[in-house]
Amino acid sequence: MTVRNEDRATVTEDPAAEGPDGALEVWIDQELCTGDGICVQYAPEVFELDIDGLAYVKSADDELLQEPGATTPVPLPLLADVRDSAKECPGDCIHVRRVSDKVEVYGPDAE
Repeated sequence: MTVRNEDRATVTEDPAAEGPDGALEVWIDQELCTGDGICVQYAPEVFELDIDGLAYVKSADDELLQEPGATTPVPLPLLADVRDSAKECPGDCIHVRRVSDKVEVYGPDAE
């Protein structure tokens, strides 16, 4: 979210808005996943529980990405839901990072 103060200078409040293009991606560390499914409740378009009881990200084509470290883009309309998933995850296994520099903006390793 960008707001303007009285000087008309732009102030960035959201770390995800930093970077040249602002594109974000998300991945899940299945070794830490507890299978609670909170992420699926928040953003079923992005996350899914597999038969093994663990959460995975899905591609834009709704394909389950089961490779370790697989990432998927975060659609801007779902950013708040994906962010909340990372914040509420009991396993601290959801990582949201900028595509441009791979800096984590939400999740256990966020600055």
